[in-house]
Amino acid sequence: MTPEEYTQLKAFARVDGAYLGVAWIISFAFYICGLSSPLLGLLGTLIAVLSPVFAAIRLGKFRDNARDGIISFRRAMAYYILMFLYASLLLALAQFVYFAYIDGGYLVSTYSAVMATPEAEAMLKAYGISTQQMQESISALAQTEPIYIVLNILSMNVTVGIILSLPASAIMKRAARPGSHGQQTNS
Repeated sequence: MTPEEYTQLKAFARVDGAYLGVAWIISFAFYICGLSSPLLGLLGTLIAVLSPVFAAIRLGKFRDNARDGIISFRRAMAYYILMFLYASLLLALAQFVYFAYIDGGYLVSTYSAVMATPEAEAMLKAYGISTQQMQESISALAQTEPIYIVLNILSMNVTVGIILSLPASAIMKRAARPGSHGQQTNS
């Protein structure tokens, strides 16, 4: 891969990462709103679950429009990982602003209220978790600094991107057809 091709790959991945990051921010906002409105929570979950498909579609558009329909497995993998990295950084920024300046204990108080219901206590008992253990976990969450929460989510998102890049790249790679004058890429 030439330096120009690498610059092109990063530039397109940044744009697609921004699209993906905005989708994740919307999903996160719907999750927070979904704590009091289950329909929004479901919509947020749906957006999150479909985001790897969206990322694969954007990878296909990069392959077809910027790479003339040809992309190697390694280049597709690099593109997908960079897209997830940029999206994760954008989401981390939004989540830090939320947890540091907006939340004000809403998430922890909502979790506490939900876990105090008889249904939640029965569920915890079925899984062998005591109410005391759950309260300690919620208390630990309340004492965790926003930056640590965000860094944990950031690292999970990047790891998921690396893992999902393998099947997405295998599906989206495409070599030049024999006899065509397209550029064969090995990187």
